[in-house]
Amino acid sequence: MGSTHLKAIRKARGVELAGVCSADERKLSGDLTGIQGNFGGPGEKLDFSNVKKFREIEAVLSDPDIDAVDICLPTDMHAAVAVEALRSGKHVLVEKPMALDGYSADRMVQEAEKNGRILMTAQVLRFHPDYIALREAVNQGQLGLARTAIFRRRCAAPAWGKWLKDPQRSGGGVFDLLIHDVDMCLHLFGPPESIAASGYENYGIGVDIIHAELYYPHGGVVIVTGGWHHPESYPFSMEYTVTCDGGTIEFNSEGRPPTLYAADGKKRELPVPAADAYAAEIEHFAECCASGTQSRVCPPAESAAAVKLMRLMLDARNKNGEKISCDLYSRWKSA
Repeated sequence: MGSTHLKAIRKARGVELAGVCSADERKLSGDLTGIQGNFGGPGEKLDFSNVKKFREIEAVLSDPDIDAVDICLPTDMHAAVAVEALRSGKHVLVEKPMALDGYSADRMVQEAEKNGRILMTAQVLRFHPDYIALREAVNQGQLGLARTAIFRRRCAAPAWGKWLKDPQRSGGGVFDLLIHDVDMCLHLFGPPESIAASGYENYGIGVDIIHAELYYPHGGVVIVTGGWHHPESYPFSMEYTVTCDGGTIEFNSEGRPPTLYAADGKKRELPVPAADAYAAEIEHFAECCASGTQSRVCPPAESAAAVKLMRLMLDARNKNGEKISCDLYSRWKSA
């Protein structure tokens, strides 16, 4: 994700790359060709000749020329580094998942409030054209209430980033991957009142999957499903189906653009903005920093709620279908 964000910064307006920080000398030289991932394309060789090079985060945080930090570290490091950055007077953009647990996420939000700094989690689906199309269609209100929805995201267990396979560092495959779709559910529909889930986890064979049901007060049910399906060869895909009173909206990354199948029997593709989602989220973050206003598109309290909901979903999976209640916006205490 560091590589992906660096390439996006080159396209983003109002942002200057002032420095890079890594303990890896090869990466500090600009050679990112060893980078892999589902999104953002392969790593490249970048020119870092005109930017500062840091080997320790403390040096970044003490540099007065750095206004903001973009944290693309393993998830278990997000909270500690973000808190120190906020205390140092830096604005913070942090990759998803925001933190490993609700307590750590709330701590980050509190530090941003206390120090008057901008905190935003890079929940890129909120800036992704295919999901913006869905948001615009649902929020216009012309389709009526959303009655049911399915969000699905699947990939192989990653061959890169050994830390990803350690649940103590990444939260696990389901947590790291489906945080996107859980966040989108909160963005579109708000918090559910209860959830149930089932699934299976076996890191020895590269499998970590879940099928979760989110129950809403008006009777709607949202399904979030997917995860890791064995190592390396299984293809990445993401999709959604949202059924409202006035029609069904569907998208699949394998070739079906966002399309409305209306209640009158007509079909039409939804307008999809032409935008680089990563550049758009970084531009938005920079605008928030310049104005001194926390993001309304991706507020930190909602990113914290997504972490809490993911944790509850994993707890529900362990109960194998038993419904459990949700309380996402209370401050969570340390375990």
